[in-house]
Amino acid sequence: MNPIKKILIANRGEIAVRVIRTAKKMGIRTVAVFSDPDRESLFVKMADESFALGGTDARSSYLNYEKVIQACLETGADAVHPGYGFLSENTEFASQLESKGIRFIGPKPESIKQMGDKIGSRLLVAKFGVPVVPGYEGASQAMETFRTEAQKIGYPIMAKASAGGGGKGMRRINSMEELESNILSAKREALSAFGDDRILLEKYIINPRHVEFQVFGDKHGNIIHIHERDCSMQRRHQKVVEESPAPRFSKDLKDKMAEAAILAAKAVAYEGAGTVEFILGEDGQFFFLEMNTRLQVEHPVTEKTTGLDLVEWQIRVCQGETLPDLPEQKGHAIEVRIYAEDPKKNFLPSIGKIHYLYFPERDYLRVDSGVVSGSEISVYYDPMIAKLIVWGETRDVAIERMKEVLSKTIVFGPKTNLTFLQRLISNESFEQGKVSTHLIADNESTLFTESVPEAYRMALASRFFSEKNPTDPWNVEEV
Repeated sequence: MNPIKKILIANRGEIAVRVIRTAKKMGIRTVAVFSDPDRESLFVKMADESFALGGTDARSSYLNYEKVIQACLETGADAVHPGYGFLSENTEFASQLESKGIRFIGPKPESIKQMGDKIGSRLLVAKFGVPVVPGYEGASQAMETFRTEAQKIGYPIMAKASAGGGGKGMRRINSMEELESNILSAKREALSAFGDDRILLEKYIINPRHVEFQVFGDKHGNIIHIHERDCSMQRRHQKVVEESPAPRFSKDLKDKMAEAAILAAKAVAYEGAGTVEFILGEDGQFFFLEMNTRLQVEHPVTEKTTGLDLVEWQIRVCQGETLPDLPEQKGHAIEVRIYAEDPKKNFLPSIGKIHYLYFPERDYLRVDSGVVSGSEISVYYDPMIAKLIVWGETRDVAIERMKEVLSKTIVFGPKTNLTFLQRLISNESFEQGKVSTHLIADNESTLFTESVPEAYRMALASRFFSEKNPTDPWNVEEV
């Protein structure tokens, strides 16, 4: 196939910056599309060209695929990288690009469609021998059917939106008395978030871990896995800390899960980067959760331990190149997501201007961010400020390095989850590798106490604002 010459990034923020950097390294021109609030954003300034989508919220800009396709036609972009979120798993968008001769840097539209339906994907991968959580994914959505099926599965159970993800439309149900109200609530949320109120039921796994495998397929029928990531540290069903390799994870278990991940990818003749997600019980039993047909937010921990550039390989596979051999893993990587939010108020987003942003420079630290000092956190988009990714020869070394990096990071402006992350990384269970999706909820008393006083944060910021004055007593090298 002909090499890609110009990529339009149908996304924003840190992932747009991430894709632009790799494209520049490969000598490929880039086009940024942007909404009105993002006009002065970092990713817009970094791209070779930019195209105004107009609008303020996502629906009128980044989710409007007709505008994005028009941007491709007007700028001459011959490929689109969707990043994650927004249009990254939109079958119609991928199909429309294909019909116009514009390459979609991702899987085939049919693969997106097959894995985008949680009910259909469970039935499909089960035919290929992939273990799935006991549950109900039938056509009937009658409450009486749910009652009957829940009784067969056994409580506790989880009600999940068939068409969704990110924790939307999910409810734990502990007894028959809780069933109707929780299912109705899940349906309302699913309809609002995804335009589809279908619900499936799954057995709730006690004290579970969330382990996922990075998979990759090329156009020649090759499919490999690129090791696992543990994403068990979650709040409101959303990931906060990710790491690779997974702690307390035997080679035998890894081999079995890797095989299942590849079988799931083969079920849809997968091409490009994808992630097969599993839930792992205390007894070592694991079950297929879903397959994300895109790059994941946590992909840097895989890159840090393998030396691969996954975005580069997305582009190479799209151009028809053959995948490399499975790379070995070296050391341990941990990623945390810094958000403008208030953990004490149920992680309520905190909007406003970032007056000052500082990250220490370390050879083992990678910072993925789409904002700088002076950037605005708006009400319209995800309030992520940055991802910090550290590498160490061992997990213990990586943890200590993350503690040090977090202690020296400064965000002056909106409230953040920095203090929460410091406490989480220092949690005894986490340090021992005894992770589960319940760890945060089980440690509320220590993780959600009073954060750093505002006066102290201002003093820290003052030290760095005064860097240009060598006689200022605040002027020191680091905090």
